[in-house]
Amino acid sequence: MATHTSGSDPLLMNKIAGAVLFAGLIAMASGFVAELLVHPKMLKENVYVVAVPEAAGAAAAGGAPKEIEPVAPLLASADVAKGEAAAKKCAACHSFDKGGANKVGPNLFNVVGGHRAHSATFSYSNTLAAMKDQNWDYEDLNKFLANPKAVVPATKMAFAGISSAKERADVIAYLRSLSDSPKPLP
Repeated sequence: MATHTSGSDPLLMNKIAGAVLFAGLIAMASGFVAELLVHPKMLKENVYVVAVPEAAGAAAAGGAPKEIEPVAPLLASADVAKGEAAAKKCAACHSFDKGGANKVGPNLFNVVGGHRAHSATFSYSNTLAAMKDQNWDYEDLNKFLANPKAVVPATKMAFAGISSAKERADVIAYLRSLSDSPKPLP
C-alpha cells in the first residue's frame, strides 16, 4: 500500500476549487432569477420626506436667506456671564486669553473691532484672508455667529451658528469684554 507524502492532495484542491466556482455560479444565477421575478416600480415622490427648515430651504432653492435680527438693541441688556457660558462650546476650537495660542480656530482675544484675519500665525481660508483689512463690528459678528457659511462661504469653521439673537448678543458682549480697551457699544 502506497502512502501519499506530499503536503496537498491535487484531487482535494480540485474539489475545493470546483465547489467555490459552483457557489459563484449559483449566486450569479439567483441574481438573474431575482431580476426576472421582481419588477420594482419607481415612486413619484419619496416615501420619507426630510424636514428642512424654511430658511435653509429658501437659501438652498436660491431664495433670499432669512434676515438676521440686528444685535445693537440687544447689546445694552446683554449678559457677559451668559455669553461666557455660551462661548464654552467655542472653546473646543478657540482660545480666549490674551496671547493665547491658536487651536483649530484662531485666538479670539480682542476680536471685537479687530481685523477679520487678525492672527498672523493662523491659516485662514482664502475668503477670510482676503477680508483681513476689514474689522469685525457688532453687526458683522452678529451675522457671522448666526450663520458663518453665509458670511464667509469658504470658511474652514464647521460651526452651524447660533440661532438665538439674544444668545448671540450675550456672546458678543463676552467677546467685547476680552480686550484691554473694549470697543464702545453702538
